Amino acid sequence: MRVAAYAVVTDDDGRILLARWIEGRRVAWTMPGGGLEPGESPEDAVRRELREETGYTVKVGELLGIHSRVIPASQRVNTSDQPLHTLRIVYRATVRGGKLRFETEGSTDRAEWFTLASVADLQRVKLVDIALRMAGIL
Repeated sequence: MRVAAYAVVTDDDGRILLARWIEGRRVAWTMPGGGLEPGESPEDAVRRELREETGYTVKVGELLGIHSRVIPASQRVNTSDQPLHTLRIVYRATVRGGKLRFETEGSTDRAEWFTLASVADLQRVKLVDIALRMAGIL
């Protein structure tokens, strides 16, 4: 099982902050966030992941929802003969400081702000649409 925390972050212009995931079968945009470390709270994890992936410090807001998915062994990124159960905890978050920068040597290689209209044209993981629906944006 993998438990991860992600954030829907928007700016005053209604743009959405996304990170480009490079560990999958294909490069795709995703919500900023990631897996919890042992003993870490979901709120602390999403703050840490946002700082690592985007350079921003954030205030974690409303819990939007939890998405559960079982990935069959044949579809896992890392070779395994076992399925992977993922729990993805999605929050709203607000930028409080920092400066946009790209992660180095991580699972993402860049972060950018996108208009909602431009998100539709992006190569993206399903979590983007799931999280935006949870936030009432889609």
